[in-house]
Formats: sequence, C-alpha cells, structure tokens
Amino acid sequence: MQTQDLLAADTGMGAVTLRVADLDRMIAYYRDGVLLTLLSNTGGVAVLGRGTTPVVVLEHAPELAHAGAHEAGLFHTAVLFDTRADLAAALYSVATRYPQTFTGSADHLVSNAFYFTDPEGNGVELYWDRDRTEWSWTHGMVDMDTKYVDPNAFLQEHLTSTGLSDAGARPARVGHVHLSVGDVASARAFYVDQLGFATTAGFGEALFVSAGGYHHHMAMNTWNSRGAGRRQLALGLGLVRIEVPGVDDLGALTARMRDHGVQTADDGRTVAFEDPWANRIEVTAPGRG
Repeated sequence: MQTQDLLAADTGMGAVTLRVADLDRMIAYYRDGVLLTLLSNTGGVAVLGRGTTPVVVLEHAPELAHAGAHEAGLFHTAVLFDTRADLAAALYSVATRYPQTFTGSADHLVSNAFYFTDPEGNGVELYWDRDRTEWSWTHGMVDMDTKYVDPNAFLQEHLTSTGLSDAGARPARVGHVHLSVGDVASARAFYVDQLGFATTAGFGEALFVSAGGYHHHMAMNTWNSRGAGRRQLALGLGLVRIEVPGVDDLGALTARMRDHGVQTADDGRTVAFEDPWANRIEVTAPGRG
C-alpha cells in the first residue's frame, strides 16, 4: 500500500454512539460505574466523557429491538486511561457498583485490559497502554497475547484514594473500537484496502488495524457473527467516529473511498459511509464545518 493510501499517523477514534432502550439506566452505568462525566443530556441524547472529550453518546430509541446474538455490530468500545491508577479507579467503580457486568481481564503485552458488558449487552473494555517502547513487533506485526490478570491484585497495586476522588478530572478517551463482522476478508478489504488502516495483527478469525503504528484503533472478529449479513436498525451500535488530524487528510480519505465505489455523505462537518455490514462510520477533522 502506498503512503498516500494510508490514514494519517495522528488519526484517532472519537465517541461511539449507542442506541439504547433505557436511557437513565445506561447513563447511570457509564457515569456511576465507568466514572465518565455527563457532558450533556437533551432531546433524548446523552453525551458522557471526560473534560471536553466525549466517549459515549447514548441515543434513546425505546422503539427498537435488540439485535440477535449472532448479528454484526459492536463487540466492544474500548476506553483508554492514561495511568494504571486511572484504570484501577474505573475498574473498582464498575466492579463495586455493577459486579455482574464484569466478564474478564487480560494482559495483552501492549496493554492491561478489563472487560464488561453494559446493562443492554454492549461490550466495554477499560484499558491502559504500556509505553510504545515496550511493545515488540515481528515482521511488521505487533506482538499481542492474552494472559490472565488478577483484577484484585491489580487493584491492590494500583488503586489509590486520589485516583478515585480525582477520577472525573482525569482524561479518558476511546482508544479503539472492536466490531463483530461477517467475515475477515471483507473486513480487510474495507478497513485496510479502502479506508486506509494498516494491518497490525491477525489471529484467524480476528483482524487488528491501526494508523501511525498504534497497536490497534479498530478490530473486527467473527467469533460470534461468522456469516452475518447487513445489520437491520436495532439497539446497540449506532455510529463509530474516526478523527483525522487535518482537512486535507479528510479530503484524501473521501476521494479514496469514492474511488473504491463507496457511497459517502458529506454534510460539511463530517464524511459518513457504511462498512459491508451497515456499521456507520463518520470521519471528522479539526477546523472543518
């Protein structure tokens, strides 16, 4: 792939939109559990994040049904914390207030991660990255693994009273988004060959991609959704946001998608399109619109 066909190195992820049936219950989970701040709540749309950075957007859609267990959509939204103390505070909070939502933990070599399922079945990962100097790469692929992390030992080592009391003032953001898709080959064709991410890892039924040498900004797997077709309108994932660093980067991406025959919509602020499973993607750039 030519450099001009790749997303800019400083590309990152924006807030993930979820369509929800019980808005108050979901606000409580992400506010009181994950320790995000309610930034706004109007017209059936609640935005939660840290500082001025949105992390999740909750859209009230009680008329919709839940998608089937084996359909394409969200696998998890991954919330990235700057320090292990910040991660420990969020882990302690969710595990204390919503213990039944905890699903697992992992040392991925590049990161420590803890996994949950929110009250409406959306996957959530809370994680902290090791410094990039500690990551290992082999033939252009990042070395990742899944090793057990004892959550209680992690809390004993990293949880602090300051971390808990100052949680709302500490940064957090969407580090990556992991999707359930119908097949990995189509995911690679869309997210790598067309959209412009670079492949960073692949494990049979899973693909990991990024910009700028990050371990992954997005991932796609078929663990629960092999053979899934296009999504119908349902509760769950509403929108994935990608943030490119400049207007020229957005223009190059838009031209590339159109050259590949991908239908795009440009409202002057964002450029939007759908992947092969009707997951909606919006791309923004600072200073546009």
